[in-house]
Amino acid sequence: MQNEVHIGAQGWNYDDWLGPFYPTGSRPAEYLDLYAKVFDTVEIDSTWYAIPAAAVVEGWRKRAPNGFTYSLKLPQEITHRHRLRDSAEILERFCTRARELGATLALILIQMPPDFSPLAFDALAQFLPLLPRDLRFAIEFRDRHWLNKTNGERALPLLRDNGVALALVDSPWIPRELTFKLIERLERWAIPEFAYVRWVGPRELTDFSRVQLARERELLAWAAAFAQLQAYTGQIFGYFNNHYQGHSPASCQQFKRLLGLPVVDPAELIVQPSLF
Repeated sequence: MQNEVHIGAQGWNYDDWLGPFYPTGSRPAEYLDLYAKVFDTVEIDSTWYAIPAAAVVEGWRKRAPNGFTYSLKLPQEITHRHRLRDSAEILERFCTRARELGATLALILIQMPPDFSPLAFDALAQFLPLLPRDLRFAIEFRDRHWLNKTNGERALPLLRDNGVALALVDSPWIPRELTFKLIERLERWAIPEFAYVRWVGPRELTDFSRVQLARERELLAWAAAFAQLQAYTGQIFGYFNNHYQGHSPASCQQFKRLLGLPVVDPAELIVQPSLF
């Protein structure tokens, strides 16, 4: 199986990255263009708050270089307010807008709140068939009870049957050890031809200009997990949050080196006049 691994950050619009990542003197309007010279994918958080305007999506699409992709978060109105119920209309509107990204759309993340428990299984079972099959989705549970033996044997086949990937996470809600156990069991429950991985750290970190948490041991373990994961899926999209180590561009670069992926040195970036 030919594997593609795409590693990026959860967002790009951080002034704390100015100097350590973006060249000194860069303007916010230039951040995305500079980011896309180093990484080939990014997760967008702003779509969680509201469906973006058509002009915004068109701007993202036009600014994406060849091979660059975006992953979008499903709006919180669906996941947190409606908790997947009575959401067909907003889901359709969101998907219509997401399709405007064309080939630059990677996946859509369905990020559920920590209190969305397996007691809401019926809501999940009714919602997943509404997802259009021409788009790709991953779902992140933040209640670990979804992933125990009893609930997992109900939920994971449901995801598989609807073509939805389980987001594999390293977070305060789902510890990496549980995720690694799931990866070891992948042969027992088929996954789609893509995988979605997220690294999220403690919210206490507020300075995003430098690495503050040493996680080489954890990343080495993740590199081994990726070797297992690549045996089952053709594409992996992985996104680091600033909170994981303090500075997600450095996390991305460190992990890409561990995987043997080519790394672009941000010191080589040159600020170009922006048209946006």
